[in-house]
Amino acid sequence: MENTFKLTEAGYEQLKNELTQLKDVDRKENLEALKEARAQGDLSENADYDAARDEQARIEGRIKEIENILKHAEIIRDTDSKVVMIGKTVKLKFEDTGDVHEYTIVGHLEANPLQGKISNESPVGKALNGHKKGDKVTYKAETGRELTVQIKDIK
Repeated sequence: MENTFKLTEAGYEQLKNELTQLKDVDRKENLEALKEARAQGDLSENADYDAARDEQARIEGRIKEIENILKHAEIIRDTDSKVVMIGKTVKLKFEDTGDVHEYTIVGHLEANPLQGKISNESPVGKALNGHKKGDKVTYKAETGRELTVQIKDIK
């Protein structure tokens, strides 16, 4: 595993907010649920208690995971660079279909293709890295098919 996690400033802030939510809200709600479940008596056959303990483990595990990510985060700051890199939004024209799509290049932890966020480690993310507006880039998709895109804009 890498020693650093590449995050955009927005991704870093989002993780900090999630950590605050987990520590200040979710953890307290879970402790209340545990108290209520204990008050019901016999813990050996108490489904509410088991569920609350499972939720406690999930919360604590996620807190540790986020703290580790934040501790080892490399924040990629927005620059005036005119080349594709993490944090840049690119408008791509797919040569085979003529479709135009816009994607933001992010680190793998922030990737969410449904929201238009693609990882710098994905096949297209790797292929685009360092290219400029107007460049045509060919890459091999995960399906094995070769695709060519033209970079129409970089923001």
